[in-house]
Amino acid sequence: MANRELEQELKKLIIDVLELEDITVDDINTDEALFIDGLGLDSIDALELGMALKKKYNLKMGQDKEENKKHFYSVKTLAEFIESQTK
Repeated sequence: MANRELEQELKKLIIDVLELEDITVDDINTDEALFIDGLGLDSIDALELGMALKKKYNLKMGQDKEENKKHFYSVKTLAEFIESQTK
């Protein structure tokens, strides 16, 4: 899957899973932080999003919290992580 396509798919997934009614795919900046600053998601959102990503892309999340934070930083870093896991 092309990276841009995956990024768009992830934006839609974030909106759907987290029920972000007032946000569109175009409102989410690919490079912007998803948590705290940027989109402003919280730890509960992270859990819900993580579960949805595991289910949809069959991802294996590591035990290293700092490493996982890097993967979940932005839509772009999530797309890169998914592509690295699905090759």
